[in-house]
Amino acid sequence: MLFSTACFTITVLLVRALGTFGSMSVWLITCVRFVVGLAVILSVYYREFQPRHLLTNRKLIVRGIVGGTGVFLTYLCVIKLGAGRATFINNTYVVWGAFLAAWLLREKLRPNVVVGGLAALGGLALLTSIFSSTRPPGMFDLVAILSAFLAGYVVVAIRQLHSTEHTSTIFASQCFYGLLICLGPAVVGFEPLPLTAWGVLVLAALCAGFGQLAMTRAYRDLPVAEGSLIQMLVPLGIAVGGIVFFQERFVLTEVCGAALILVGTGFTALRRTAKPAPEATT
Repeated sequence: MLFSTACFTITVLLVRALGTFGSMSVWLITCVRFVVGLAVILSVYYREFQPRHLLTNRKLIVRGIVGGTGVFLTYLCVIKLGAGRATFINNTYVVWGAFLAAWLLREKLRPNVVVGGLAALGGLALLTSIFSSTRPPGMFDLVAILSAFLAGYVVVAIRQLHSTEHTSTIFASQCFYGLLICLGPAVVGFEPLPLTAWGVLVLAALCAGFGQLAMTRAYRDLPVAEGSLIQMLVPLGIAVGGIVFFQERFVLTEVCGAALILVGTGFTALRRTAKPAPEATT
């Protein structure tokens, strides 16, 4: 799960770097991510991958449509709202995922998960200045909330599908149906890109693909709430990358927010290691 957070952080920083090449189509960025994701699956898991299941397993179809739509909406909100605001709203999927898991998977909301989640969410609010009065909520804030809810459902669906499907097939459902959703608009609005931009775009897609595979595999063993909390390290990584590569500077409240994210995610993960759940040891 930690490896996946590193991959997702690099992905966002690379996509941000693409801004130096001019305006980028969110449809194209999403399509390249899905195409490269399918290529990774076919290269690494060509024996385990079950492509026929993408058309016959109803849960895989729903997971693919919801996940593909969620990826597009997330990129769209990053462009319309800015990375900080969109990232905070999208990361409320931790809350949605935990409650959906308690309802659908009968996972217990342990006190350390609740406390760690509140601390991490509070830290993320400070880090991204979500409560700033200069940018009141608008239509795309609601779109971001929708994408967060979809992401919360996806992590629960991944846990459900692990009992019958391989990691590669679960991830492929997102790539396959997401590509079907985004390919048409990407082709219609296509504009030529320099070779360097294509290289950065493919590298970002590779990082996203390996990050998604790692996260999908990790949810086989991690409860939804704890796995989602570890994923909240991604905004912290983006903030550090902004300082190192884009010369961004953060005020004291944002630094405190980053510290709270570490405390919240670390507290949850360490408590689980010290007192593993019975199902995790079998």
